[in-house]
Amino acid sequence: MESIIFSQSIANDLVGFISRQDFSQLGLIMDSNTQKFCYPLIGEKLPKHQQFAFDAGEVNKNLSTCSAIWQWMTDCGFDRKALIINLGGGVCGDMGGFCASTYKRGVRFINIPTTLLSQVDASVGGKLGIDFNGFKNHIGVFTEPIAVLISDEFLPTLPQEELRSGYAEVIKHGLIQNADYFSSLRSTDWEKQDWKSIIEKSVSIKKSVVEKDPKEAGLRKILNFGHTIGHAFESFYLDSERHLLHGEAIAIGMIAEAFLSYKRMGMPEDDLNTISQMLVKIYGHFDFPKENIPAIISLCAQDKKNEGAVINFSLLKKIGSCEYNIHINLAEIEEAIAYYISLKN
Repeated sequence: MESIIFSQSIANDLVGFISRQDFSQLGLIMDSNTQKFCYPLIGEKLPKHQQFAFDAGEVNKNLSTCSAIWQWMTDCGFDRKALIINLGGGVCGDMGGFCASTYKRGVRFINIPTTLLSQVDASVGGKLGIDFNGFKNHIGVFTEPIAVLISDEFLPTLPQEELRSGYAEVIKHGLIQNADYFSSLRSTDWEKQDWKSIIEKSVSIKKSVVEKDPKEAGLRKILNFGHTIGHAFESFYLDSERHLLHGEAIAIGMIAEAFLSYKRMGMPEDDLNTISQMLVKIYGHFDFPKENIPAIISLCAQDKKNEGAVINFSLLKKIGSCEYNIHINLAEIEEAIAYYISLKN
């Protein structure tokens, strides 16, 4: 398991950690947003390093950008003792880590997640990947960074919609493992949360799951609650003008999969109503044409958790308790999406 460092002074803690490592060269990968808003918080204190910045956005998390990163690493003459820092959200951590772990069969890397989403979700577990031909995280590996440095110093740089997007994963952590945590989230307006304590609590929940099942053979699949249908929506709208942020798509997925939990797992109807009302209140209702539904459903069949023709879901028995490997058919998925649509009024 990687070393997770909760930092009170990101520049000093990063430089201190780097000074204890043996490396030949230092490289830093970031996107155009983190280059502008986050790099100034650490750049001046870093030892000599090479930089690579790519255009921000999930749409650029692909093989084309990877090729540019690998070419940059080659042009810099990085050897296998090079050390890479990935400064950014989930796109940067996923893709930068993927490129580092495949360059010359793997060089070490440090992740510095700068968004709420990446701090509470992508920061833990060593899942690295890129999107391929419209399929989210279709190509990837499991490789742990040597460290993850998490600091709430970056959160003031985020637009409100990015902060809200990350909050969906926080809600998910309560739903799958900790009913009291979920209840405490409901009792406070999301914009007024104590982010430092939220991040530490969510990381502890995810870490406890990942440590028991690092390669997603079983228990770790509960972390995918809301993601089978959510990723299908995210993938469908990835290249469109109506692009959904990850958390916005996962909110749709959690509502639809809460309905499946009610239908298939016997989750109390009160829990379904509580989940639906909370998520619609925070994320609104995404209106989309019904003719898109068959294509969205077909994307569920490409989900990485599936086994052959069987579509696997992680569903709730109740708030705070989740089961995995629940087989759901296409008609049931259509019914779950119809439930989400019914909430519009």
